[in-house]
Amino acid sequence: MSTANPTEFEFSFLEEGFSARDIVEQKINESMTDDRDAFYVCDLGDVVKKHLRWVRALPRVMPFYAVKCNDSRSIVMTLASLGSGFDCASKTEIQLIQSLGVDPSRIIYANPCKQVSQIKYASAHGIQMMTFDSEVELMKVARCHANAKLVLRIATDDSKAVCRLSVKFGAPLKACRGLLERAKELGLDVIGVSFHVGSGCTDSMTYAQAIADARCVFHMGDELGFNMDLLDIGGGFPGSDNTELKFEEITAVVNPALDKYFPADSGVRVIAEPGRFYVASAFTLVVNIIAKKVIMDEDSISDDEDKGTTDRTLMYYVNDGVYGSFNCILFDHAHCLPTLHKKPKPDEAMYPCSIWGPTCDGLDRIVEQCDLPDLQVGDWLVFENMGAYTLAASSTFNGFQRPDIHYVMSRPAWQQVQQICSQGLPAPAEELNLFEVSACCGQESSLELPLKTCQAHVV
Repeated sequence: MSTANPTEFEFSFLEEGFSARDIVEQKINESMTDDRDAFYVCDLGDVVKKHLRWVRALPRVMPFYAVKCNDSRSIVMTLASLGSGFDCASKTEIQLIQSLGVDPSRIIYANPCKQVSQIKYASAHGIQMMTFDSEVELMKVARCHANAKLVLRIATDDSKAVCRLSVKFGAPLKACRGLLERAKELGLDVIGVSFHVGSGCTDSMTYAQAIADARCVFHMGDELGFNMDLLDIGGGFPGSDNTELKFEEITAVVNPALDKYFPADSGVRVIAEPGRFYVASAFTLVVNIIAKKVIMDEDSISDDEDKGTTDRTLMYYVNDGVYGSFNCILFDHAHCLPTLHKKPKPDEAMYPCSIWGPTCDGLDRIVEQCDLPDLQVGDWLVFENMGAYTLAASSTFNGFQRPDIHYVMSRPAWQQVQQICSQGLPAPAEELNLFEVSACCGQESSLELPLKTCQAHVV
């Protein structure tokens, strides 16, 4: 299992006993001047662990990573090394993945509404698998891509998803037979069915119903003479463990549904399009407080020994916002709450606070209300689980630049990547041994972290 053209990429090794959070501490300690820009720390080892978790929980389902979620080159290179496929929605995303030497068979052009010039690009570069959900799309493909392997995207009940997609994409079941008949008339090859239950799915049973619906469409295809052998169950899988619906709760529904409607001996290959599952928890964003306002409540004068003081509300302004990394608040309905760089003292007073981004737009509010201590300009706030739909959609509005990203990986994780590249997936016992971590914590050590830059290869 290897990419065709080995490509170098850089990350820093985590020495034994150190974590990505220790790197956060180190980077903060290095920023002793007034130039305290926001930054990310990305643990590529977390992506490796997620891949092993996926393979354990969904052994029949090959992941095709949704590039739109986070198109960081280091992320897609890591996933390419692990043998993942890729869900691309545009010519640019296809170019990125193919620049890593990924074979076209590991790419699905999963955009049901494509520009003609980009269909032609896919055809010229060997990308055959692509989705459709309308007659107009079929006619475009018939004109521009004779070798396409088409996947009919069906609508699902995504009413319980955080971000609904069936309002825009997917053919209703009653329209599927007509679309398949039209594909037959045009001489096109339909190889399977896809669906997406919506991003941030909160009801696992939605997958079961969608898989059952897909089986109905397979029957239609069989009756019309199509050799349909691909099922794409889309995305919607959570990227952290603090969500309402847990990953394993979804897989506990998906696996039996697959066994019922598409048993292993059916000859149907099953893929999925996870995005946030792989990257959300790998990224930690660290922002600096660049300004502060104290709003005094003149109507709440205390009667105790502190008489004369007033209650206060604090407004903190930080150097990233909703036009940057926190666009996930607007576009992904995310709720972002900070943790403190330094733990507050047990008796430290907490105040109602709001947190704002750096731009000159009143819409640029990150947190409407939370409780924090009386912090100062120059202090840091840490936001975890910031890898999904953050960097990919960020802008430089008002001239504020995107944060730098510091990539790290433990040596056991890197060994795991190399082993998967050369030998395939390990046995569960080997996997556990590779990820054993010393109990010591870098935060408790006064030693400088022994980081080394690795010229790693995708092999």
